Amino acid sequence: METSNYTVTGMTCGHCASSVREEVGSIEGVTAVQVDVPTGLVTVTSAVPVDAAAVRAAVEEAGYAVAS
Repeated sequence: METSNYTVTGMTCGHCASSVREEVGSIEGVTAVQVDVPTGLVTVTSAVPVDAAAVRAAVEEAGYAVAS
């Protein structure tokens, strides 16, 4: 199992977290997505390494941004 952490900006509620979880969770190989709204921490667990660009694109698709 691989685990990666990202800081996502712009999330303010449970709906925000759900949107991010759904988009990132649709990436091939991702097995779990945990979102902590107050800190913006998104933890992605996957069976194989997931490309950070794919995670960034999924977060942007949900309407948010990964902090640089």
